[in-house]
Amino acid sequence: MLTAVIPKLPMRDHEVTRSYYVDQLGFTIAGSYAGYLIVERDRFQLHFFHSADLDARANDGQVYIRTDAIDALYHDLIRARVRIHPNGALSNKPWGQREFALLDPDHNLLTFGQAL
Repeated sequence: MLTAVIPKLPMRDHEVTRSYYVDQLGFTIAGSYAGYLIVERDRFQLHFFHSADLDARANDGQVYIRTDAIDALYHDLIRARVRIHPNGALSNKPWGQREFALLDPDHNLLTFGQAL
């Protein structure tokens, strides 16, 4: 019965969020409305809602994104000069995943992982 899970994350500035996800991470716009943004890549969507009072340093927004090409994705983002989380470099984890992580402009944590 369930067909998808779509994370909804806070954003302070529509244009900054759009630019980061489209220009740096390679997503496309699936919907753009006053106070709401939908981006998509490889049929995977993220939704964002406007949160003017968001304190980015206190934001606990997180999403875990599975991929079947972790090394290629990581190296594509490095070549595009996307900033990797200081503690999120590509590595094998004891829980059987190969992962890396990013923080978006609002400090939503994006962790990408692939099973070892």
